[in-house]
Amino acid sequence: MGQTARVSAVVWIAAVSLAAWLWLLLCQGFFWRTDVRLPARRDPAVWPSVCVVVPARDEAAVLPASLPSLLAQDYPGRAEIFLVDDGSSDGTGELARSLARRHGGLPLTVGSPGEPPAGWTGKLWAVRHGIALARAREPEYLLLTDADIAHAPGSLRELVAAARTGGFDVVSQMARLRVESLWERLVVPAFVYFFAQLYPFRRIGRRRSRTAAAAGGCVLLRAEAAERARIPDAIRHAVIDDVALARAVKGAGGHVWLGLADRVDSVRPYPRLHDLWRMVSRSAYAQLRHNPLLLAGTVLGLALVYLVPPLALLTGLVAGGTATAVLGGLSWLVMTGTYLPMLRYYRQPLWLAPLLPFTALLYLLMTVDSAVQHHRGRGAAWKGRTYARPDAVSDEG
Repeated sequence: MGQTARVSAVVWIAAVSLAAWLWLLLCQGFFWRTDVRLPARRDPAVWPSVCVVVPARDEAAVLPASLPSLLAQDYPGRAEIFLVDDGSSDGTGELARSLARRHGGLPLTVGSPGEPPAGWTGKLWAVRHGIALARAREPEYLLLTDADIAHAPGSLRELVAAARTGGFDVVSQMARLRVESLWERLVVPAFVYFFAQLYPFRRIGRRRSRTAAAAGGCVLLRAEAAERARIPDAIRHAVIDDVALARAVKGAGGHVWLGLADRVDSVRPYPRLHDLWRMVSRSAYAQLRHNPLLLAGTVLGLALVYLVPPLALLTGLVAGGTATAVLGGLSWLVMTGTYLPMLRYYRQPLWLAPLLPFTALLYLLMTVDSAVQHHRGRGAAWKGRTYARPDAVSDEG
């Protein structure tokens, strides 16, 4: 009787996992599709002015591969770059000036904001300083982009055309991250896949949808919408600043769009698992609002959705439980199928798709580690600057 009950419980758990995957497949905004790219656009009669704001802290290693692409933007209107050197110790500011002298192109101003006051995360303090410098030029749009992001020559032009044509206050593109090392192949496409699962791109673009998100590496923001939403002051304590920015703009009545990029790429390498671990764990617990109950629910959810399918299949095959094996196998098949489009987008071998449960286990451990670091008082960090404790550092409510 007891063994029958245990078998029945395993079958029910496998069935719930399959039901969860069917719901994700059909009802979560078709998050797994990768066809949300820049919307239809046409050139405006008059090109608006744009100021590009680049927060940078110790970025000398990546600037030679990224900054020249901004300087070389083929933009018909007035555009200017403001790079904010946030206390770098590696000569970031001087390197930026040297690259501008060497390559020419758009005008470049390098500023320094000084140490952030209490209540500000370092990146947003740097962004605030850059926006303050830009306001003197009275731009219609601000392009907020990270120092490791390389833009194709027509990227700025396409972003502005899309914003003007669609009436968007925010047009953001998820930059294509670097995928070269083994760990990058395992972790990076899944990072974007999980992000899209949390924030389905199709829902973000709907005016009546409450879903809001942006990708901090490439955010075109209408200056008027920034003032109305009090960006960045309203989100000064945010660790996940891109999501916070989109929520603030949408909450103030703005129209937000987010999609995958074709011509915007991150040049930052993450060759080791340790590098990727730090990238994810830095903000994973902030995403859960530093809430232990949300953490417990997330761990259980990840286990049910991603770990149960292969375990159910293996258990069923070993123990002769046909129903358990079939349910686990179907769930794993659906999971694998939803991951294939993202692997194609990243031009990765499709045999990586069945390994998604292993990658999900890594993300589960990274999330738990993020919570552990928080409760040890390690705080949030940006480019080596650690904040005492992030109890008030995440905005995300």
